[in-house]
Amino acid sequence: MLSRGRLVVVLLIALTLVGFVFFRGPTPHITIKPETIFDAGGISFTNTMITSWLVVGFMLIGVFLVTRRWDLVPSGAQNVVEAVVEAFYGIVENVAGEKNGRRFFPVVATIFFFILFSNWLSLMPLFNVIGVVQEEEHGFVMENASVGGLDIAYVGLSSPSSFSGQSIDEEDADAHEQFEQAKEDGKTVGELLPLLRGPNTDINTPMALAIVSMIAVEFWGISTLGLFRYGKKFLNFSSPIAFFVGFLEFISEVVRLLSFTARLFGNMFAGEVVILMFTFMTPLVVVIFYGLEIFVGVIQAFIFAMLTVVFGVMAVTAHDDHESEAEPHTEMTKIEA
Repeated sequence: MLSRGRLVVVLLIALTLVGFVFFRGPTPHITIKPETIFDAGGISFTNTMITSWLVVGFMLIGVFLVTRRWDLVPSGAQNVVEAVVEAFYGIVENVAGEKNGRRFFPVVATIFFFILFSNWLSLMPLFNVIGVVQEEEHGFVMENASVGGLDIAYVGLSSPSSFSGQSIDEEDADAHEQFEQAKEDGKTVGELLPLLRGPNTDINTPMALAIVSMIAVEFWGISTLGLFRYGKKFLNFSSPIAFFVGFLEFISEVVRLLSFTARLFGNMFAGEVVILMFTFMTPLVVVIFYGLEIFVGVIQAFIFAMLTVVFGVMAVTAHDDHESEAEPHTEMTKIEA
Protein backbone atom coordinates (compact mmCIF):
# COMPACT_ATOMS: atom_id res chain seq x y z
CA MET A 1 0.00 0.00 0.00
CA LEU A 2 1.24 3.45 -0.90
CA SER A 3 1.31 6.05 1.82
CA ARG A 4 -0.86 9.13 1.44
CA GLY A 5 2.12 11.34 0.55
CA ARG A 6 3.38 8.97 -2.14
CA LEU A 7 -0.14 8.60 -3.51
CA VAL A 8 -0.40 12.39 -3.89
CA VAL A 9 2.97 12.49 -5.69
CA VAL A 10 1.95 9.68 -8.07
CA LEU A 11 -1.37 11.43 -8.76
CA LEU A 12 0.38 14.74 -9.53
CA ILE A 13 2.80 13.01 -11.89
CA ALA A 14 -0.07 11.24 -13.65
CA LEU A 15 -2.05 14.47 -14.03
CA THR A 16 1.05 16.23 -15.34
CA LEU A 17 1.68 13.59 -17.98
CA VAL A 18 -1.96 13.35 -19.05
CA GLY A 19 -2.27 17.13 -19.28
CA PHE A 20 0.95 17.46 -21.24
CA VAL A 21 0.02 14.78 -23.77
CA PHE A 22 -3.71 15.39 -24.29
CA PHE A 23 -4.50 18.93 -23.09
CA ARG A 24 -1.33 20.80 -23.84
CA GLY A 25 -1.66 24.00 -25.83
CA PRO A 26 0.97 25.65 -28.00
CA THR A 27 3.82 27.47 -26.33
CA PRO A 28 2.43 30.94 -25.57
CA HIS A 29 3.89 34.04 -27.13
CA ILE A 30 5.43 35.94 -24.20
CA THR A 31 6.38 39.57 -24.67
CA ILE A 32 7.24 42.33 -22.22
CA LYS A 33 5.59 44.99 -24.36
CA PRO A 34 1.77 45.00 -24.08
CA GLU A 35 -0.13 44.12 -27.24
CA THR A 36 -1.95 46.92 -29.09
CA ILE A 37 -5.59 46.01 -29.66
CA PHE A 38 -6.65 49.06 -31.68
CA ASP A 39 -5.62 52.61 -32.54
CA ALA A 40 -7.84 55.67 -32.26
CA GLY A 41 -6.91 59.31 -32.74
CA GLY A 42 -3.22 58.49 -32.94
CA ILE A 43 -3.34 56.70 -29.55
CA SER A 44 -2.57 53.00 -29.24
CA PHE A 45 -4.92 51.22 -26.85
CA THR A 46 -3.26 48.17 -25.30
CA ASN A 47 -4.78 45.18 -23.52
CA THR A 48 -3.32 46.34 -20.20
CA MET A 49 -5.12 49.68 -20.58
CA ILE A 50 -8.41 47.87 -21.18
CA THR A 51 -7.86 45.72 -18.09
CA SER A 52 -7.00 48.78 -15.97
CA TRP A 53 -10.31 50.37 -16.97
CA LEU A 54 -12.12 47.14 -16.06
CA VAL A 55 -10.44 47.07 -12.64
CA VAL A 56 -11.47 50.66 -11.92
CA GLY A 57 -14.99 49.95 -13.19
CA PHE A 58 -15.39 46.83 -11.04
CA MET A 59 -14.11 48.70 -7.99
CA LEU A 60 -16.59 51.55 -8.51
CA ILE A 61 -19.47 49.15 -9.08
CA GLY A 62 -18.47 47.11 -6.03
CA VAL A 63 -18.31 50.18 -3.80
CA PHE A 64 -21.70 51.35 -5.10
CA LEU A 65 -23.37 47.99 -4.49
CA VAL A 66 -21.92 47.66 -0.99
CA THR A 67 -22.64 51.22 0.14
CA ARG A 68 -26.04 51.87 -1.45
CA ARG A 69 -27.72 50.50 1.69
CA TRP A 70 -25.36 51.53 4.45
CA ASP A 71 -26.58 50.22 7.81
CA LEU A 72 -25.45 51.35 11.26
CA VAL A 73 -25.01 47.69 12.22
CA PRO A 74 -23.13 46.14 9.28
CA SER A 75 -23.97 42.71 7.91
CA GLY A 76 -23.15 40.63 4.87
CA ALA A 77 -20.91 42.26 2.27
CA GLN A 78 -20.85 45.57 4.16
CA ASN A 79 -19.49 43.77 7.22
CA VAL A 80 -16.69 42.17 5.19
CA VAL A 81 -15.73 45.44 3.48
CA GLU A 82 -15.72 47.37 6.76
CA ALA A 83 -13.62 44.69 8.45
CA VAL A 84 -11.02 44.73 5.65
CA VAL A 85 -10.85 48.54 5.46
CA GLU A 86 -10.65 48.93 9.24
CA ALA A 87 -7.92 46.30 9.52
CA PHE A 88 -5.85 48.02 6.83
CA TYR A 89 -6.47 51.44 8.37
CA GLY A 90 -5.30 50.10 11.73
CA ILE A 91 -2.01 48.97 10.14
CA VAL A 92 -1.47 52.37 8.50
CA GLU A 93 -2.28 54.18 11.75
CA ASN A 94 0.13 52.01 13.74
CA VAL A 95 2.95 52.91 11.36
CA ALA A 96 2.18 56.58 10.71
CA GLY A 97 0.34 57.60 13.86
CA GLU A 98 -3.25 58.81 14.17
CA LYS A 99 -2.79 62.24 12.53
CA ASN A 100 -0.63 61.15 9.61
CA GLY A 101 -2.55 57.88 9.25
CA ARG A 102 -5.71 59.79 8.38
CA ARG A 103 -3.82 61.91 5.85
CA PHE A 104 -2.05 58.99 4.20
CA PHE A 105 -4.86 56.46 4.19
CA PRO A 106 -6.92 57.61 1.12
CA VAL A 107 -3.89 57.49 -1.20
CA VAL A 108 -2.35 54.38 0.33
CA ALA A 109 -5.64 52.46 0.36
CA THR A 110 -6.36 53.38 -3.27
CA ILE A 111 -2.93 52.11 -4.32
CA PHE A 112 -3.29 48.92 -2.25
CA PHE A 113 -6.73 47.91 -3.50
CA PHE A 114 -6.00 48.82 -7.12
CA ILE A 115 -2.87 46.65 -7.15
CA LEU A 116 -4.63 43.86 -5.28
CA PHE A 117 -7.66 43.69 -7.58
CA SER A 118 -5.45 44.02 -10.66
CA ASN A 119 -3.34 41.07 -9.53
CA TRP A 120 -6.33 38.90 -8.62
CA LEU A 121 -8.41 39.77 -11.68
CA SER A 122 -5.45 38.80 -13.87
CA LEU A 123 -5.77 35.21 -12.63
CA MET A 124 -9.13 34.70 -14.33
CA PRO A 125 -9.04 32.06 -17.11
CA LEU A 126 -10.08 34.62 -19.75
CA PHE A 127 -6.76 36.46 -19.46
CA ASN A 128 -4.13 35.83 -22.16
CA VAL A 129 -6.41 33.22 -23.76
CA ILE A 130 -9.13 35.10 -25.66
CA GLY A 131 -8.14 37.80 -28.12
CA VAL A 132 -7.69 38.96 -31.68
CA VAL A 133 -5.79 36.89 -34.22
CA GLN A 134 -3.05 38.65 -36.14
CA GLU A 135 -2.58 36.48 -39.22
CA GLU A 136 1.01 35.73 -40.19
CA GLU A 137 2.92 32.94 -41.95
CA HIS A 138 4.16 31.64 -38.61
CA GLY A 139 2.63 31.20 -35.18
CA PHE A 140 -0.35 29.20 -33.92
CA VAL A 141 -2.24 26.90 -36.26
CA MET A 142 -5.89 27.48 -35.32
CA GLU A 143 -9.14 25.78 -36.18
CA ASN A 144 -11.98 27.93 -37.54
CA ALA A 145 -15.54 27.63 -36.29
CA SER A 146 -18.76 29.60 -36.00
CA VAL A 147 -20.53 30.07 -32.65
CA GLY A 148 -23.89 31.80 -32.82
CA GLY A 149 -22.99 33.39 -36.13
CA LEU A 150 -19.68 34.64 -34.74
CA ASP A 151 -16.55 33.40 -36.51
CA ILE A 152 -13.86 32.29 -34.06
CA ALA A 153 -10.45 30.65 -34.21
CA TYR A 154 -9.13 28.31 -31.54
CA VAL A 155 -6.25 25.92 -30.96
CA GLY A 156 -7.40 22.33 -30.70
CA LEU A 157 -6.42 19.88 -27.97
CA SER A 158 -3.04 18.24 -28.25
CA SER A 159 -2.23 14.60 -28.86
CA PRO A 160 0.97 12.58 -29.24
CA SER A 161 0.78 13.10 -33.01
CA SER A 162 0.10 16.86 -32.93
CA PHE A 163 3.10 18.11 -30.93
CA SER A 164 4.64 19.73 -33.99
CA GLY A 165 1.39 20.60 -35.74
CA GLN A 166 0.06 23.27 -33.39
CA SER A 167 2.44 26.00 -34.46
CA ILE A 168 4.76 27.01 -37.29
CA ASP A 169 8.22 28.24 -36.45
CA GLU A 170 9.43 31.00 -38.77
CA GLU A 171 12.94 29.54 -38.62
CA ASP A 172 11.81 26.23 -40.13
CA ALA A 173 13.02 25.70 -43.68
CA ASP A 174 9.56 24.56 -44.80
CA ALA A 175 7.61 27.19 -42.83
CA HIS A 176 6.01 28.59 -45.98
CA GLU A 177 4.90 25.12 -47.14
CA GLN A 178 3.37 24.46 -43.69
CA PHE A 179 1.52 27.76 -43.90
CA GLU A 180 0.13 27.01 -47.36
CA GLN A 181 -0.97 23.55 -46.23
CA ALA A 182 -2.74 25.02 -43.20
CA LYS A 183 -4.58 27.52 -45.41
CA GLU A 184 -5.65 24.73 -47.77
CA ASP A 185 -7.03 22.84 -44.76
CA GLY A 186 -9.14 25.88 -43.85
CA LYS A 187 -7.09 26.84 -40.79
CA THR A 188 -5.84 30.20 -39.56
CA VAL A 189 -2.17 30.85 -38.80
CA GLY A 190 -0.94 33.75 -36.73
CA GLU A 191 -0.34 35.18 -33.28
CA LEU A 192 -2.93 35.76 -30.59
CA LEU A 193 -3.24 39.32 -29.30
CA PRO A 194 -5.00 38.80 -25.94
CA LEU A 195 -7.77 41.27 -25.14
CA LEU A 196 -7.04 41.07 -21.41
CA ARG A 197 -3.67 41.13 -19.70
CA GLY A 198 -2.65 41.94 -16.14
CA PRO A 199 -2.06 45.72 -15.76
CA ASN A 200 0.99 45.22 -13.55
CA THR A 201 2.70 43.07 -16.19
CA ASP A 202 3.02 46.27 -18.23
CA ILE A 203 5.91 48.31 -16.81
CA ASN A 204 3.98 51.52 -17.47
CA THR A 205 1.40 50.70 -14.78
CA PRO A 206 3.86 50.05 -11.91
CA MET A 207 5.81 53.14 -12.96
CA ALA A 208 2.64 55.25 -12.93
CA LEU A 209 1.80 53.96 -9.45
CA ALA A 210 5.36 54.67 -8.30
CA ILE A 211 5.10 58.25 -9.61
CA VAL A 212 1.78 58.73 -7.80
CA SER A 213 3.37 57.39 -4.61
CA MET A 214 6.37 59.70 -4.96
CA ILE A 215 4.19 62.76 -5.63
CA ALA A 216 2.07 61.97 -2.57
CA VAL A 217 5.16 61.55 -0.37
CA GLU A 218 6.67 64.84 -1.58
CA PHE A 219 3.34 66.64 -1.09
CA TRP A 220 3.02 65.34 2.47
CA GLY A 221 6.57 66.46 3.25
CA ILE A 222 6.18 69.96 1.75
CA SER A 223 2.73 70.57 3.27
CA THR A 224 3.99 69.53 6.71
CA LEU A 225 7.42 71.18 6.86
CA GLY A 226 7.12 73.91 4.25
CA LEU A 227 8.85 74.12 0.89
CA PHE A 228 12.18 75.55 2.05
CA ARG A 229 12.50 73.47 5.18
CA TYR A 230 11.71 70.28 3.27
CA GLY A 231 13.90 71.29 0.34
CA LYS A 232 16.80 71.73 2.73
CA LYS A 233 16.97 67.94 2.84
CA PHE A 234 18.13 67.96 -0.79
CA LEU A 235 19.91 71.36 -1.06
CA ASN A 236 21.94 72.15 2.01
CA PHE A 237 24.93 74.47 1.47
CA SER A 238 25.89 74.80 5.12
CA SER A 239 28.89 72.50 4.59
CA PRO A 240 30.36 70.24 1.91
CA ILE A 241 29.25 67.19 3.89
CA ALA A 242 25.68 68.49 4.17
CA PHE A 243 25.62 69.19 0.43
CA PHE A 244 26.85 65.67 -0.33
CA VAL A 245 24.26 64.14 2.02
CA GLY A 246 21.54 66.16 0.26
CA PHE A 247 22.75 64.86 -3.09
CA LEU A 248 22.52 61.30 -1.75
CA GLU A 249 18.98 62.03 -0.55
CA PHE A 250 18.02 63.12 -4.07
CA ILE A 251 19.58 59.99 -5.58
CA SER A 252 17.67 57.84 -3.09
CA GLU A 253 14.39 59.44 -4.22
CA VAL A 254 15.11 58.50 -7.83
CA VAL A 255 16.27 54.99 -6.91
CA ARG A 256 13.13 54.55 -4.81
CA LEU A 257 11.03 55.31 -7.89
CA LEU A 258 12.90 52.69 -9.91
CA SER A 259 12.81 50.07 -7.14
CA PHE A 260 9.04 50.48 -6.69
CA THR A 261 8.55 49.96 -10.42
CA ALA A 262 10.94 47.04 -10.83
CA ARG A 263 9.71 45.15 -7.76
CA LEU A 264 6.03 45.16 -8.72
CA PHE A 265 6.58 44.66 -12.45
CA GLY A 266 9.19 41.92 -12.03
CA ASN A 267 7.14 39.84 -9.61
CA MET A 268 3.85 40.10 -11.50
CA PHE A 269 5.37 39.54 -14.95
CA ALA A 270 7.30 36.50 -13.70
CA GLY A 271 4.11 35.15 -12.12
CA GLU A 272 2.21 35.60 -15.38
CA VAL A 273 4.92 33.73 -17.30
CA VAL A 274 4.77 30.83 -14.81
CA ILE A 275 0.97 30.65 -15.05
CA LEU A 276 1.06 30.81 -18.86
CA MET A 277 3.69 28.12 -19.24
CA PHE A 278 2.04 25.68 -16.86
CA THR A 279 -1.44 26.42 -18.24
CA PHE A 280 -0.36 25.48 -21.75
CA MET A 281 1.99 22.64 -20.76
CA THR A 282 0.44 20.92 -17.73
CA PRO A 283 -3.03 22.48 -17.31
CA LEU A 284 -4.30 19.82 -14.91
CA VAL A 285 -1.93 20.89 -12.10
CA VAL A 286 -1.82 24.64 -12.73
CA VAL A 287 -4.20 25.24 -9.80
CA ILE A 288 -1.20 24.90 -7.45
CA PHE A 289 0.45 27.91 -9.04
CA TYR A 290 -2.80 29.86 -8.98
CA GLY A 291 -2.84 29.51 -5.20
CA LEU A 292 0.73 30.79 -5.03
CA GLU A 293 -0.06 33.78 -7.25
CA ILE A 294 -3.08 34.72 -5.09
CA PHE A 295 -0.72 34.97 -2.12
CA VAL A 296 1.94 36.86 -4.11
CA GLY A 297 -0.70 39.33 -5.33
CA VAL A 298 -1.60 40.26 -1.75
CA ILE A 299 2.02 40.53 -0.65
CA GLN A 300 3.05 42.79 -3.53
CA ALA A 301 0.09 45.13 -2.99
CA PHE A 302 0.81 45.28 0.75
CA ILE A 303 4.54 45.94 0.29
CA PHE A 304 3.94 48.73 -2.23
CA ALA A 305 1.36 50.43 0.00
CA MET A 306 3.30 50.10 3.25
CA LEU A 307 6.53 51.38 1.72
CA THR A 308 4.55 54.45 0.65
CA VAL A 309 3.48 54.90 4.27
CA VAL A 310 7.02 54.47 5.59
CA PHE A 311 8.49 56.95 3.13
CA GLY A 312 5.63 59.33 3.91
CA VAL A 313 6.51 59.21 7.62
CA MET A 314 10.15 59.88 6.76
CA ALA A 315 9.13 62.85 4.59
CA VAL A 316 7.05 64.58 7.30
CA THR A 317 9.79 64.10 9.90
CA ALA A 318 12.31 66.95 9.76
CA HIS A 319 15.99 66.13 10.07
CA ASP A 320 16.50 68.97 12.50
CA ASP A 321 13.94 67.35 14.81
CA HIS A 322 16.36 64.49 15.33
CA GLU A 323 19.20 66.95 15.84
CA SER A 324 17.24 68.93 18.43
CA GLU A 325 16.44 65.69 20.25
CA ALA A 326 20.14 64.82 20.29
CA GLU A 327 21.26 68.20 21.68
CA PRO A 328 19.74 67.82 25.20
CA HIS A 329 21.24 64.36 25.36
CA THR A 330 24.67 65.84 24.47
CA GLU A 331 24.35 68.60 27.06
CA MET A 332 23.32 66.08 29.72
CA THR A 333 26.35 63.97 28.89
CA LYS A 334 28.62 66.98 29.39
CA ILE A 335 27.00 67.80 32.77
CA GLU A 336 27.36 64.23 33.96
CA ALA A 337 31.02 64.26 32.87
